[in-house]
This record gives sequence, structure tokens and C-alpha cells, in this order.
Amino acid sequence: MSYSARMQKNHLYSVLLSPRGMPRLADQGVQIAQQYLSPFDLLIGLIGDSGSGKSILIKGMFPGLELTNDDEGVNVRPLPIMNLDDTGFFSPHTYHVDVRFETAFYQMHELASAINEALDRKKRVIVEHFDLVYPYLGRNANLLLGLGEEIIVTRPNIFGPEPDHIKKIVYKSIPFRRMTHTAEDLVAYALRDYQVYRYEHAEVRHGFILAFDEEPEIDLREVETRVKDMIAADIPVSYLDDSHIMLGDQIHFCTGPRMHVERTGEIENFQLYHEFIREQITGRYMMVGLVAVDNEFKLSELNQLTLPG
Repeated sequence: MSYSARMQKNHLYSVLLSPRGMPRLADQGVQIAQQYLSPFDLLIGLIGDSGSGKSILIKGMFPGLELTNDDEGVNVRPLPIMNLDDTGFFSPHTYHVDVRFETAFYQMHELASAINEALDRKKRVIVEHFDLVYPYLGRNANLLLGLGEEIIVTRPNIFGPEPDHIKKIVYKSIPFRRMTHTAEDLVAYALRDYQVYRYEHAEVRHGFILAFDEEPEIDLREVETRVKDMIAADIPVSYLDDSHIMLGDQIHFCTGPRMHVERTGEIENFQLYHEFIREQITGRYMMVGLVAVDNEFKLSELNQLTLPG
């Protein structure tokens, strides 16, 4: 057995922070495929709420794969995996199924039967909302991913984890990810008044980071107050298109427009750290925003390891 195969066999859990925005999430998918995916993994399961980024992660993991759901107005009919015998010699090696979407067209046992048939033929099947079809399959995924505030990458065996276990973890954290992303966009909206537009995005648990090459001449307490005023105003937040949201009646650029709270008033305990933090390695200046944390938080404890459970 090769070194790579041994590493995959011994892999249990990995926990990554979920990026916000389609480009960053797709890049994370590329990294997950490089680090955790084995050529022998045939059944890949993904668990996460609508808008959590499952489809974008799949596009990063499997470039060129035709997705069959309607996340971007695509609706592949008939579902290719349901017609394995009709594809002839040039049949695909990899199939995609969005179980929640397909239950509008097929019974769950039909989907499970088609997935199992494809696996028996040594095809790879990527299954979104894997937890829904799992009870009908009789087998767990070779590689199981859960998307919430964090991305859980796990390789189940006879000792677990079960998909419902992963679902409980990621669905519990999804509200924090929605709050964080909306707060991040509110800060970006407020920075326009300072004519500050150039920065990079990064993640921290229950929060976000905006990184600047040079320290901006802005009062972070003032920015925090402006954002808190927008939160208190309970402004509606809605999807506009793949790169914009609506903040009330204002159009705002956003690369992850489906991952937001419905109103700004749902954001809990927003705080902006009142000083820029200089990153020692790169020399960049970091602005740190947080949601749903205690007032007495310590920066050094924000990413403290919490094992799934």
C-alpha cells in the first residue's frame, strides 16, 4: 500500500474554516481534493443547508463536472445517473446528485437504487444532502463533508461517524456563518464612506478578517458604531444575483449572496476589534470583526480547537 493510501486510511477528522464567497470556497475545494480525496473514493457525500456552498465546493473538487441541480439555473433532464444504460460506451465516470432537489422528480428508493447501481459499476457519485438518502443506501460515504461555519472532512468507517452526526454539527453552526457573512458585508458597505475598497478577506471562527497592505486611516470604533446602527435598523437582506445582494434598497457587491441572514437585526453581539493587528509574517494590517462572542473574548482563543462531538 502506498504512503498516500495509508494516509487516507488513517484519516478520521479534519476541520477547516468555511470561506465566504464563491472564489474562496472553490479554492478550498481544490485543496480538499488534493489533500483528502483518494482515486478509489467512489461515494462522496456532502451535508449542509441550502446556500452553504456545497455546489461551489464540488466545482472546486471536481473541475468540469456537470452539476444537475438548479443552483445556477441549470436543470439537467433526464438525470444522467437514472439512465446508466442509455449512455453507451462513452458513459461518464462521475455523476452528481442533489438529493433534496431530485425528490421533486423521484422517490428516495429510486435515487438510492440508481446510486448503488452506479457504484457497483465502479462509477463515482457525488451526493449533495447525503443525509437524506443514507438510510436507503445501506452504505456510508467513502469521504463525507459537512459545511457549516466550518468544513468537516471525515472518512467514515464501521465506527462512524454517521451522517446525522455531521448534520447536527454543521446545521447548528450555519446561523453563525450567516451572521458573520452579513456583518462582513455591512463593514464593507461602511468602508465605502471612507473610500476604502482594497483589502483581502480571511476567516476566523465566529468572525471575519479584512487584511490591508497598509494601515487605513480610519477610526475602527466609528466603523463599529455605523455597523451597529445598520444592525439596529433591522434592514432586509436579500439575494439579487450571483455577485450582488440588496441591503434594503441598496445594491451591494457580494461573491456569496446566498449565505446571509434575512434581516440585519438577526446579527448577534457584533464587535469590531478596536485596533488593527499587524500580521508578523506578511506585515499586513488586519481588521477583525466578530459575532456572537462574549464581550470578554481573547483573540488568542478564537480559533481554539473544539473537536466535533
